[in-house]
Amino acid sequence: MHLMKGWRVLCVVLGLGLIALCACGSESACGPSAGVVSRVVDGDTLVLQSGERVRYLLVDTPESTGGKLECFGTEARDFNRSLVEGRLVQLEYSEACTDRYGRLLAYVTVDGQEVNSLLAEGGYACVLYVSPAGKSRRSEFEALESSARRAMRGMWGRCSPVSCAR
Repeated sequence: MHLMKGWRVLCVVLGLGLIALCACGSESACGPSAGVVSRVVDGDTLVLQSGERVRYLLVDTPESTGGKLECFGTEARDFNRSLVEGRLVQLEYSEACTDRYGRLLAYVTVDGQEVNSLLAEGGYACVLYVSPAGKSRRSEFEALESSARRAMRGMWGRCSPVSCAR
């Protein structure tokens, strides 16, 4: 009897794990709601194991790819990599699903922390708003960037001048 109860508990635990695993592959109207990051391209772009390229909404980090290496680009890429590479991330979409390059546009969360916000707050990124993507949270991100500028965090204290694409 005791052994039988142990097996039931194990089956319930395994069953819940499978349900959670299946939920990771669920899709929204734009794309997957979660995925494992296979590679970080730069400070604001990643590639999921499923092959989708994801561009973070509302942030633009200095370039560190394609022969360009802007001030703080390496730091932004490395910070992003330290948070998400090889990890399961959740994706939340906004008013637009993709950009002109076909990348998914999303807010990316890992371990309950939204990476987009961390990039702006830490001075790794400028706000980049391309209508209509991110319209509902634009002012929130502008406040994060402004706070990082005033505190001279990240690129705001190390790079002069900082040019943000607006």
